[in-house]
Amino acid sequence: MLHHIVMWKLKERAEGQDRMANVAQMRRLLEGCSAVVPGIGRFEVGQAAPGLGSTFDLVLYSEFEDAAALAAYQHHPQHEAVVPFIRAVTETRQCVDYVL
Repeated sequence: MLHHIVMWKLKERAEGQDRMANVAQMRRLLEGCSAVVPGIGRFEVGQAAPGLGSTFDLVLYSEFEDAAALAAYQHHPQHEAVVPFIRAVTETRQCVDYVL
């Protein structure tokens, strides 16, 4: 099982919206990708809980059968369609992939 975790800190303003509006939109867009290819197991998009001092605004925790399933997800047209928005609103991104 391949675990794929991505965290984003968003800009205060981008694409004509404030950070919280972009967090909500980005969350909806990512959740729409939760079943675009076979091989996706768990797929969670979480927003930082208010008042807990998180350093990132949004996290994607996902599990894939293997690297091929992750690659299929990353190159799927529906996922590729959300990437320009994510890049436009993101200040910082961190990612880790690991196998258990």
